[in-house]
Parts: sequence; structure tokens; C-alpha cells
Amino acid sequence: MIAIDPAKARRESMRWAVLLTLNNARPIGAHEALILSTIQSVYPDVTALELRRELDYLADRCLLEIKRDPAGPWSADLTRLGVDIVEYTVDCQPGIARPAKYF
Repeated sequence: MIAIDPAKARRESMRWAVLLTLNNARPIGAHEALILSTIQSVYPDVTALELRRELDYLADRCLLEIKRDPAGPWSADLTRLGVDIVEYTVDCQPGIARPAKYF
């Protein structure tokens, strides 16, 4: 029997949702408030800190760029690699719950 880690599944699913949100916001990118409200439609209890952790993770993997305003708010935009992940043109490494390509 395979045990499912709900926290891991949530993180990886959130990362995929963030990538999809930013793909729909191209070429402008999106403010963290827009990303947070989108993610909260799936996970109503997600916090801004939790979202920032996942944004930072995706930035470390070079899938998005974060613009950190000195006043506090963040905004993000996909990189070339992030677009390729969303468009299924490159393999997706573990850590992101990208569904299998069905088309």
C-alpha cells in the first residue's frame, strides 16, 4: 500500500496552479494578490506566506522571476523554461504536480 503525503500533494499541486496562473497572465506577469486569490479558489486556507514559499521554490528552479518591491508586495512572471513546462515542450522534474499529457 502506498501512503500519500497530503502536504506534499498540496505543495506540488499549488506549484502547478501558480505556473498556470502566470501562463494566463503572460506577457505582463501577475501581482501576488492575484496569484493568491487564484490559488485560494482551490485551497481556501492557503496563506500569503505559503504562496511565497512556493513562488520562491519555482524561482529557484528558474521557472519564474520574482520582482520584490521594497514596500513589500511581490509580482512574478514566467521564464522561458516555465513557459515550456506549462506548454509540455520539456520534461517536468519531480516537485510539480503537472498532469500527464493527454493530447
